[in-house]
Formats: sequence, C-alpha cells, structure tokens
Amino acid sequence: QRDASGSEETMSTTALYNDQGGAEAAVEAGQETTPTSSSTGASFGLFSADFKKNDDLKEMLESNKESLKLEAMKRIVGLIAKGRNASDLFPAVVKNVASKNIELKKLVYVYLVRYAEEQQDLALLSISTFQRALKDPNQFIRASALRVLSSIRVPIIVPIMMLAIKEAAADLSPYVRKTSAHAIQKLYSLDPDQKEQLIEVIEKLLKDKSTLVAGSVVMAFEEVCPDRIDLIHKNYRKLCNLLVDVEEWGQVVIISMLTRYARTQFTSPWKENNEKAFYDSDSEEKKGQTDAKPYIMDPDHRLLLRNTKPLLQSRNTAVVMSVAQLYWHLAPKHEVNVVTKSLVRLLRSHREVQYVVLQNIATMSIQRKGLFEPFLKSFYVRSTDASHIKTLKLEILTNLANEANISIILREFQTYVKSQDKAFAAATIQAIGRCATNISEVTDTCLNGLVLLLSNRDEIVVAESVVVIKKLLQTQPSQHSEIIKHMAKLFDNITVPMARASILWLIGEYCERVPKIAPDVLRKMAKTFTTEEDIVKLQTVNLAAKLYLTNSKQTKLLTQYILNLGKYDQNYDIRDRTRFIRQLIVPSEKSGSLNKYARRILLAPKPAPVLESSFKDRDRYQLGTLSHSLNIKATGYQELVDWPAVAPDQSVRNVEVIEPWVPLAGKVKQPKSDDKFYSDDEDEKDEEGSDSSGSDDDSSTNYNLNSTTVSNMNVNLCTESGSESEEESSEESEKTSSDSGKSSSGSEESSSESESEQKKKKKTKKVLLKKSKPTAADRYSKIPSVCQTLKASFFFPVNSVSFGPVKTHELLHHMTGKGLSAKYHFPRQPCLYQPSMVAVQVILSNSSDHSLEEIHIGDRNPASLNIHCFNTIERLEPEASVTVSMGIDFSDSTQAANFQLCTKDDQFNVSIQPAVGELLMPSTMTEQDFCKEQGKLLGMNETLATVTMATANASSQAINTQVLSVANVGVVSSSHNSLHRFAGRTVSSGALVLVSLELKESSTALLTINTEKSVMASMLLRDLKQALSQA
Repeated sequence: QRDASGSEETMSTTALYNDQGGAEAAVEAGQETTPTSSSTGASFGLFSADFKKNDDLKEMLESNKESLKLEAMKRIVGLIAKGRNASDLFPAVVKNVASKNIELKKLVYVYLVRYAEEQQDLALLSISTFQRALKDPNQFIRASALRVLSSIRVPIIVPIMMLAIKEAAADLSPYVRKTSAHAIQKLYSLDPDQKEQLIEVIEKLLKDKSTLVAGSVVMAFEEVCPDRIDLIHKNYRKLCNLLVDVEEWGQVVIISMLTRYARTQFTSPWKENNEKAFYDSDSEEKKGQTDAKPYIMDPDHRLLLRNTKPLLQSRNTAVVMSVAQLYWHLAPKHEVNVVTKSLVRLLRSHREVQYVVLQNIATMSIQRKGLFEPFLKSFYVRSTDASHIKTLKLEILTNLANEANISIILREFQTYVKSQDKAFAAATIQAIGRCATNISEVTDTCLNGLVLLLSNRDEIVVAESVVVIKKLLQTQPSQHSEIIKHMAKLFDNITVPMARASILWLIGEYCERVPKIAPDVLRKMAKTFTTEEDIVKLQTVNLAAKLYLTNSKQTKLLTQYILNLGKYDQNYDIRDRTRFIRQLIVPSEKSGSLNKYARRILLAPKPAPVLESSFKDRDRYQLGTLSHSLNIKATGYQELVDWPAVAPDQSVRNVEVIEPWVPLAGKVKQPKSDDKFYSDDEDEKDEEGSDSSGSDDDSSTNYNLNSTTVSNMNVNLCTESGSESEEESSEESEKTSSDSGKSSSGSEESSSESESEQKKKKKTKKVLLKKSKPTAADRYSKIPSVCQTLKASFFFPVNSVSFGPVKTHELLHHMTGKGLSAKYHFPRQPCLYQPSMVAVQVILSNSSDHSLEEIHIGDRNPASLNIHCFNTIERLEPEASVTVSMGIDFSDSTQAANFQLCTKDDQFNVSIQPAVGELLMPSTMTEQDFCKEQGKLLGMNETLATVTMATANASSQAINTQVLSVANVGVVSSSHNSLHRFAGRTVSSGALVLVSLELKESSTALLTINTEKSVMASMLLRDLKQALSQA
C-alpha cells in the first residue's frame, strides 16, 4: 500500500519530464503512468512547488528493511545518472553511511561523492564515519571513503585529508593506492600550500610496481609538479616496461609525460640523416668525423620507441593518437612512417575522432608529404562526410599535391566543384588556386579550368573562381590579358558583389593591357552605380581614378560623373573615398603637391598574394593537444622544449636496488628471436639498429635472391626455348621481389650486410655460374634479343613502331669511377622483368689497367625505388665492356632514379634521368577510337600551344620523325593530310596520352596533348614544341 500511495504522489513531480522521457523513468522505477495523470500534471507542474517531492524515497530510506533502502538508493543513483537533482535527499542518505550492508554502503558513497561539495555542512557531521571507514576491511569501502573525504571542499579538514592520503598511499590494495593518487589532485587544488608534502607522496607512489596505480600517479605528477623531472629518472625504465599493461587512459597520460621527458634528456635523432647526406667523398667524411661525432641513439630513447610501438594497434583512438605524436616529436624521421597506417585506420571511426585525427594529419602533411602519399585515396571526400570533415580532407589533399599526383587530385577536385554543398565547392576552388601557385607546371591548366567555371550557373562558384583567378593573375599578369578580357565579357552576367569587385580591380590594375575594354566597363558601371553594393562602388571609384590617370582623354567626363555620384552616396566610406580621390587626381589649388604622386600611389606594383595552408603555423603546438586543435594556447598547455645540445648524464636512470618489477621487464627482453626484428638491444650503441632494420636486411636478401632467379631464367630463355613453367616461376619471383621491395620501403637499411648473407649470395652466384658457364659478357649480350623476340611475338602489336635515334647518356665517367665507366640508353622495348618498368640498357666499360670485380647495384634512394638490378658481374677485364639490362619503375615521373654502382672496393653514386617521352609506350588505335578517347579528355586534361614549324619539318615524314625522336608513341592513321595523330600510354599506370598536330597557314601548327597526367602533358608539350620548331 505504501508503494502504491508513493507512486501516486511521485506522479506530480515527474509530470514536468513526461514530454522528454519522464514517463520512461517512472516505468523504470516500477510505476504505472496514465495519459490522464501526465496531462493534468503538465498543466500545473511548471508553476507550483511540489513539497512532497521524493517523499516515497525518503520513507524507504528511513525504513528498517535493508531491501527497501537498497531499492531506494538504486533509484536515487538512477536519477543522478539521468541528470536529475537529488540533493534534497542528502540528510536521508547520509544517515545510512554507517550501514553494515556493503552494497548499500557503496551506493551511499557514490551519492556522497556527487553531493558532498554542495552539502558541505551535512557532510562534515559524518566525517568521523568516513575516518572509521578508511580502516574498513573491504578495499572498495576504504577507497570510497577517501573519495568522499577528498570531495568535501572545506579548508578546515585539509590536515585530515593529508593524513588519509598518506595512509592510503601505503595501503596493501592497489585500488586504494590509485584512489589516493586521485585525491592528491583534489587536495592540491583546495590548498596549493601542501605541495611539498604531496610531492613526497607522489615520489613514493611513482615507485609502485602496480599497473593500476601508474597512470593515476603520473596524472597527479602532471597536475602538481610537472617540472620535477628528477622524480621520473629512477622510474623511467619501469614506466616504459609497464606501459603496455596500464589501462588505456593511463597510457595516454604516461605517453604525454614521457614525450616531454625525452625532449629534455636525449639528443635530437634528426641530425643523423643530414650529416650522412652531407659528406660525399672519403676525405670529407674523415674530416667530418673529427668535427662531429656520428649520432648514436640512447638505449633508453630506443626503449621508449620500442615499447610504445605495439600500442599503435590499440582499440582506443586516444592511445593511438598519443603514440603518433610521440613518434612525430621523438623518433628519427625515417621511422615516423610506422604511425601512418594507424592514423589512417582511425578515419573509419566517428566524425569527432575523424576531425581531431585529420587536423593532426593536416599539420604532419605540410612538413612530410611523403608520409601520407600512399594513402591518398583515404582522404577522398565522401558524400556522407560532414562539412568540417570535407574541408579538412580538402586541406590534406592540397598539402599532398605534387608533380606526380596532381593530375589525380585535380580530377578529384573537378568532381568536388559540382557538389551541392556550396561552401565546400568554394573551398575546392581555393584549393585549386593553392595547387596552381605551388606547382608551376599546372598553373595554366588550373587557370583554364577556373575560366571554364566562370560559365557555371551557380553564383557562389563563379564568385570564388573570379577571386582565385584574380590572385593567380597577380603572379604573372603579362601572360593573361586574354583571361582579363574574357572576364570583362562575363561581367554583366555576374551578380555576386565580391566577384564584380574583383573583376573591376583586375581591369583597373591592368588597364594598360586592355585599353579598349576598360573605358567601356567604366561606362557600364556609371549607369548602374547607384544600384550597386558598397564594395562594388568603391572599386568603381578606384577604376575611374586609374583610368583618369592613364586614359584621361576617353574617361575624363565619366570619372567626373562617377565622382559626383559618389559625393552624395548614402555610405560615408564611399563619400570619403570620393573626396580623397578627387583631391588626389584632379589638380587644383587646394590639392597642393600631392597630385604629382597620384600615379605612384594608385598604380604602384602590388605584391602577389601568398596562398598558404591554414595549418602552416600549428606545428608550434604539440600534436594531439587542445591547443593544436584550437590553434590557441589553452590553459595548462606545457610547451615541448628543444632537444639539448649535449645529452644529460644517463646514469641517473640506473636503479641500484633491484626492485620486484625487474623480472617483469626481463620477460619482455627474454626472447632472443625478437633480436631479428629489433636489431639493437639496450646495450648496443649502433645508431642504425632501428626496429625495422632487421626486416630490411631480410627483405633485401630475398630481393637479391629473386633477382638471381630471374636472371637465371633469362639465361635459360636465351639458350633454350622457354617453357610455361619457367614463365610462371619468373612471374612469381617478380611478384616476391616487388613485394619485398615494398616491405623494405620507408625504413632504415643497414649499412653492411651480415657475413651469413654474403655467403648465401656467393653460393647463389657460384651455382649460377656452374649452370650457365658462358662469360658475363656473353650472358648479358643475349638478353636484348629475348626482349626483341617477346616484343615481336605478343607484347605490343603497334602499326607504326617508333624507331627513333637512340640517344646515349653518360652514367659514370671513367675518371670518377676509377676506371669504370657507364653509359645508358632507353631501347624503347617492353621491359622483360615487369610491365610497369621502363627498360634501360647500361654499357659498362673497364678503362683501367686492372680487372674490376663484383660490379653490382648497391643502395637506392629512396629505398622504396623499384629497380630490377642486373646480376653481379664477377670480373671485367681491362679494356673490356659488357651490356646489361635493367628495369626501373619511374611511377610516371621524370624524377631521377638515384642508386649506387658498386665494385668490390668502391661505391659510386649515379642517377638515371628519364626524358618524359621515354615514360611512354606506343598504343595502336583507329582514327575513330582516337577521336572518341580525345572527347573524354577535355578541360583540365587538355594542353595546347601554337608552334611555329621549321621549314625542314613541313613533310609528314619529317613530322613523324621529330615526334618519335621525342616520345615513344605510335602513329595513328589520319584521313586529313594536315592532321597528324599519335597515341601512347604511360608505362607505369597505363594512362592514355594523345598527341595531335594540326597544320595551319603560314607555317604554324596547333599542338594538342590530351591526358590525365597534366604535369607530363606540359613537359611533353615543351619538348615537342622545341623539336618541331628547330630544323
């Protein structure tokens, strides 16, 4: 009966919440609701104070039955969880603090922790009960009592709290010790004068071996004394080893603290690469070693990196982000790439997580573009993305843009411009502008694309295009008078004020380049001046002033008319500007000598605007922090200090007394099989012992073995007819070699191979020599013939094969190579080893008076460069030469392939630089197919120029010869004598490249190149233009 009556009384109190879920709360509490009661309650609940609120719960708490009290506390905690105010129940609840029922006591303490700060006087009455509870045999009661005690924010009980914290810090239960660490922060915020005593407790808790305590005590350390680095020295290695087993939020705090600690105790690992790259010759290297010692990573520094790396697989996004920022701020630059996959994985999470991760990636991608280039597609914008996510992805794509991938990114941007989200479309146009300024090869392409957008129906797109074109034209105005004219023609159709103002500014700034159009635009503006927006009126006055100074004959009356209109305008800015301009440009007695300088003031050359990333300056804040996210220094932010020039004494981290946690650390170090993966131990002082160096060695060994297998297969092909099984084995070996090449990319390669690996290599070489017996020269001279046979049989059935003159380039001069000279050329044959590689033939000659041994390819730069090396040449006699074949994957880029050409005693740095035409292979197609494909590649995918033809190149045969000498393309038959067409594909990606040359009158021709690879197109256009214009 009591429960039933209580439910009726409670109904009036819950009426206020019925519309927003109050009814559900009542149902959960075991009450029945009716539509009538809820509607009547709602009618007066807003205005009447119900004094019977929670009376049923008070009665249950005062009952003699434990079950009723327990039920009441469950309902009260449920109300607190839903955000309801239950503070009026405090007296009834606090009476039960001494209950013997452990479950009830736990719930009472949960309530008291929430309301002890609000009801301090009542809480103080029960302080003796809390003190007794600190001695309770149940660890959860002891911890809860300490939690409640530290929640009473009254300075009088500070000594009691301090005593309780000290006792709890020595408790046998790690859970209680963890709670004491939490209480330290509360006491410090209440009374900062207790700092010294609290530091003693923190020092004691830092020595704790429990993983449960570690995170909490480090948090207390960060709050109370973050500058006391000396407390961490003895506990550094223990924290590193315990890190994997600490709870997730503890891991975040510890990693953040250790990042700051490492920046004060270790020297910078970023010097090493610069020093190595700087010294080239032996003499310079010896000299450099005396000046500066080679960098050797501190074993403790390596310990931190090694123990945090597994946490990149954590399910908690904050932990992954913490490890990523640690590697970014502490790891050698060649090791940072281990975090990229983990960060990209986080992009599949919620949009809040995506936002923070993308902000950090945006900052990282400015300094290190190469890190995220392989994951370019992960940053493509999806239709379901929120606006702020789209903007960040756009920022990252713009940061990652380079000559190799700009064509893909621009094609992606073309789609974004058509988006229904107009703010995003406008941001995309700004991104295109940034790409155009950063990559000079695509400036013209981007400008043409933006000009096409001027005819778009959407005003916002047109307006943003005009603003971006204005900025781009400022960088090189002399070349783009046609675009200014085109914008002037579109002026009448554009209605967005900012766009109209930008066009007027352009015409005024470069009025001398468009002398006929500028006065006419001013005439039109004079008609509509009174109806224009203020920003447009201001630019109209500026245009009138500039034209008055440069072309006063035509515009004098127009200028006076506009100045008179502005004189009586409603806006005071326009009236002020008009009066100023009149006194400046129209000479009078009042104006004095100022009008002499009018031309210099108004027509002064303006610096071109710099289009920069909004994330450019954010790297001054530590990644993953609130300050970095807001781009403002937040309260409590601790800056990362610079690396010390000289490392402090590392012996401070040595622990004299062996603590019980040492065996736990020993378990981590115990398996010796890990040494293959982590190639350096804590005692090793070799800098190159990075986490992945061992795996690099293995992968490089596989690569060499595979190349031996492929070469062996080539020899068999030369001597016998190739069987299907041999072809399959070659494909498999190519696959494994490319895979191993990929696996070794981005990590540091070891400077010298182990003896066992060298023995393996020698064995494979000996076996190879036994099988094939002919000399090295004989063996390699047969490979080109295999390539020709394959080409003739099934590779490329092209109608007109591009036989151009073979150009030989010098790879290594015999003076530099100590007798070894090397020349290379591109045979324009399909590569035997891998379809995406460009075939290169190298002629090696020995000009010395002694034989050269073990000629082979050494390290490559970058390490990810995909090269199929020739087999080691065991011996090259004096005055002898040998031709060898190589395959290089240039990835459709003209960037040089850098590698080492090695002999037994020396290493020589060489590079092969391909012309853009050598990155193509001929493609056969009909005239109809050519026109169809050309129609798909318009707009930003089309590059054209007018060529003045040399008289010697008038005939079709001469044109074909010149084009084929520049580019490895196929001739497409044409029905018109004045139209020449050529087709090819890029070797690496297979992208179509279409070249057409249309002869015009007076020995000129229109040269057009259609391809998705806009950078290649502009470079190929330059080479073809030069070849056709020269005799």
